Amino acid sequence: MTRLLRPWRGTPSTLLAALFALIATVALAVQPDEVLDDPALEARARDISAGLRCLVCQNESIDESNASLARDLRLLVRERLVAGDSNEEAVDFIVARYGEFVLLRPSTGGWNWLLWAAGPLLFLAALMVAVLYVRRRASAQPLTEEGLNEAERKRLEELLKG
Repeated sequence: MTRLLRPWRGTPSTLLAALFALIATVALAVQPDEVLDDPALEARARDISAGLRCLVCQNESIDESNASLARDLRLLVRERLVAGDSNEEAVDFIVARYGEFVLLRPSTGGWNWLLWAAGPLLFLAALMVAVLYVRRRASAQPLTEEGLNEAERKRLEELLKG
C-alpha cells in the first residue's frame, strides 16, 4: 500500500517510453496490411470507419478499435470501396448486415425520432413536476402546535426537553 502512495521514482525517459508505448498501442488500430494503396480510397475508408461503431467495444469507432470484428469491418469497408461502392452504399451495406446499431450517429428518421426526443421531453416533464411541487409547498399552510391536543402537547414538550 505504501508503495502505491510513493511518488514516481523512475527516470523521465522511462516515463516517456511508457507514454509512447501507450500511444502506439492506441494508434495502431488500423494495421498496415489493411491500408489501401490509393490514398483517396484510404481517406474515404477512414472517413467511413470513423462513423461506424465497433460492436465489441460499443463506444469506439472501428477505426480506433483493436477487436477482430472491427478489423473485419474495416476490411469489409475497404473491399466495398475497391469494388466501386460510394460512401453511402458502403455504409448502407454494413447497416443492412449489422443493423442501425453499427452507426455511431444513428439517423433521426422513422421511430428513432422518439428516442431522440425522449431525453428533452422527460427533462421538461421533470421540470414541470418540480415547479408544481415548489408552488404547492410555498402555498401550503405551515404546521403549528395549534392542531395538537393537550396530551400531544405534553408529549411534544417531553421529547423536546430530552
